[in-house]
Order: sequence, then C-alpha cells, then structure tokens
Amino acid sequence: MDADSPARPVALVTGAGRTTNIAAATARTLAARGFDVAFTYYRAYDARMPWGTEEGAARALHAAVTSHGARALGVESDLADPDAPARLLAAVHERLGPVTALVLAHCESVDSGLLDTALDSFDRHFAVNTRAAWLLMREYALRFPGPHGSGRIIALTSDHTAHNLPYGASKGALDRITLAAAAELGERGISANALNPGPVDTGWMSPDLARRLREATPLGRLGTPQDCAELIAFLCSPQGGWVNGQLISSNGGLS
Repeated sequence: MDADSPARPVALVTGAGRTTNIAAATARTLAARGFDVAFTYYRAYDARMPWGTEEGAARALHAAVTSHGARALGVESDLADPDAPARLLAAVHERLGPVTALVLAHCESVDSGLLDTALDSFDRHFAVNTRAAWLLMREYALRFPGPHGSGRIIALTSDHTAHNLPYGASKGALDRITLAAAAELGERGISANALNPGPVDTGWMSPDLARRLREATPLGRLGTPQDCAELIAFLCSPQGGWVNGQLISSNGGLS
C-alpha cells in the first residue's frame, strides 16, 4: 500500500480452515472490497471431521487475500480455550491494527441428538460456538476505535435442532448474544447481526441430502459460500450500516 493511500479497515474472519468454506469466501471477498483481513483456522477440528484437513489452506487463503492488495494474517486458534479470543485480538491489533469488522464463521458441529449427546461434546459446542463468540465480541468492542457507526459484527447461525442438538442449541444462544450486542454496543458505534446461510454444501453433505435440499428450495439449487460472502460484504459496507439487530435468513427460500 502506498504511504499516501488511506488505511484499509481490518476485518477478522474466524473459521477459515478450508479454502472452500464460507469463512474463506468471506475473507477473499472482503479483501477485494478494500479490507485488510485476518483469519483463523484450527486444523485439529478439520482432522476429526469427515472432510479432513486441507493441507496448505492457510497459505492459499493468505495468497488470495494479498492478491487484492490487502494485508493478511492467518492465526491458528483453538477457540475452546477461553484465553484464545483476547490473544487473537491482541495479535491482529499488533500486526494489522484495530478491527473494524468481526465475522464469526467458526463452529463446532458434531451431529448427535437429545438422547445420545455426550456431556463433553455438549460443553465443547457451547465453548466454541457460544462462549468464544461472546468473548470475541467483548474483546472486539473494548478495542474498537471508531469512527462511530463503522463497527460491524456478523455471526453465522443455524436453525438446526433435531439430531444436531448441541450445535443447534449453541447457535440459538449465539443468536441471543448477537441481539444483545446490537442493543448494548450501539453506543460504541457497532452494529450486530446474525446470518443464517441456509443449505450451503462445503463438503459436509451426502449426495442424498444435497439432492433433497435442492428439491426443497424454490430456486432448485444449494447456496454457495460466495452467496453468503456477498451478503456479509454488504453488511460490512457503509451501505449496510442501518441493518442492525437482525436474524437474517439467506437460504434461497428454503424456510
């Protein structure tokens, strides 16, 4: 960036462990729209999921972000650690500067139901999806420098319930925290919204599930990570600043 160029705002996007997911698409899109971008990933989570670890994903995303003239910072972070959010915001502040837009796209998601959910799985879902989100919002708000009205929090949520109990319950709690942030952080110049992206296949759907969801959607297709990234980029823009305190469904009409 030229010394005489205006500073780019900084976005922090969590959960960018794979180049094909919503967080990675969001990081690339925000970089193209003028943000410097920090992102998190956690390879141990991907390693225990069906899709596995994508080798070189962080390097590839870093290169994609910088290709738009943006600065990039990838940080591996286990957000189940209650000290991780403060360390993360401190690292981003030191390397890129204060964060203007906080996009919470990380998650713990392991299917189980009311009768078979293990206690440690329940606790980890809430630690990652709920507690970490609250701590990230708190640390972000305490560090937010302004200008007033430019701050953005976007949290990715879900309406899953049956047979996905700890994930759905922890995302429901995240919704309430996000609505509280919209009300409590307005005086700091920060808006907050939760976004439900609907059926987006980033590698977790079986062929049968993908077919059934396509058939249940009026547009006859699944969502893409880019669909979600475009809406997040709008919410992060000056034009999206009046949208606040909303639970937004962007799901192709599935609901």
